[in-house]
Amino acid sequence: MADYTTIDDPSAHFQTKLYTGNGSHPRNLTNDGNSDLKPDLLWLKNRTDAADHVIANSSIGWDAPKGQGYAWENGPFGGQMASSSTGAASTPAATYGYISAALTDGFTAAAGGTNGDTVNANNKEFVAWQWKGNGGTESNNTDGDLTSTVQVNSTAKFSIFTYTGIDPIEPLDIGHGLGAVPEFFIIKSRSIAGKHWAVYHKDMHATTPQNYYLRLSHTNGSVSASTWWRNEAPTSTVIKTGEQDDINRANATFNGYAWIGVQGYSKFGKYVGTSVADGPYVYLGFQPAWVMIKRLDQGTDYSSWAIFDNQRRAYAPAGDTQSLYANRNYAEGKRGQGSSNSQEVRIDMLSNGFKVRDGGSDEINDANDTYIYAAFAHHPFVTSEGTPTTAR
Repeated sequence: MADYTTIDDPSAHFQTKLYTGNGSHPRNLTNDGNSDLKPDLLWLKNRTDAADHVIANSSIGWDAPKGQGYAWENGPFGGQMASSSTGAASTPAATYGYISAALTDGFTAAAGGTNGDTVNANNKEFVAWQWKGNGGTESNNTDGDLTSTVQVNSTAKFSIFTYTGIDPIEPLDIGHGLGAVPEFFIIKSRSIAGKHWAVYHKDMHATTPQNYYLRLSHTNGSVSASTWWRNEAPTSTVIKTGEQDDINRANATFNGYAWIGVQGYSKFGKYVGTSVADGPYVYLGFQPAWVMIKRLDQGTDYSSWAIFDNQRRAYAPAGDTQSLYANRNYAEGKRGQGSSNSQEVRIDMLSNGFKVRDGGSDEINDANDTYIYAAFAHHPFVTSEGTPTTAR
């Protein structure tokens, strides 16, 4: 098994920042990784409270949304949205705070018209997951049926793409700019409220994955619907959508994020649950910094998108990490907001993969159910020169 990486320092492309809010705005926050990272995709969550996630990117811009009657209304349209909501670009951001800038090595949290609780509430704990794109530099892509705008990190195989829907609603080919077949992508309307985050993962179905879709803002398992992803797999140039207005409506604007696995840095795969406390081991070829897991087979209330990272270690052993949920506004570690429904689910992050430590939660380890994951590295298992990195 070849373990050599192509990216020796993953912190140049992905980092997690933990901080405690202080209520002061604007506030500059600096990353702690080995390399400087100016984020192009930023995903932030208040860990202490039941509060929506915050997702923004440099292609759309960091300013607060228009239309709220504030002084910045005539500035660029802000792209802040929440994975835990089907809303359009976030109206609350203009009131309760938003990400106002990407820095050379971090970002700026700013207050809205009332306060900055969304991004810097006093004495609250926050986590910010950050991916590097192309420094905000975009280009037009004409590979599809319309012109999309893309910024691509060709080293980490990550693309941020935007487009405007066309009429009539019909299957669309959308250029993603990666130059190889994407393994995981997410699309969300910025301008239409009530539309889901549409998700594609290469392992959603054993034979015809393009027929199935997931929703980042929902607990459902994979659903067969050709109106979302047409009965054709994505290609090295385009994503093939169906006739679903969550991903194509005339004059509506859309955000998309697409990744390809990079040896030693990122991986998108699947495993089967066991309902045993000493659960499945998943080989990645790197020590993970961030893992998101979703059950495919069913859609119960407890099959959320569980997110783990190597900075939020609250329990022994040292590698255990609590979950947050992409589709829930819950505080860290909560499966529900009631006291009887607060069981945590955890994984152990190892030098070359992760170990599921939960004995039977629907989210990550139900017996015989299939789970997909997306993972990004903290350290490769073996460097580009073949030197093993330090194991736990």
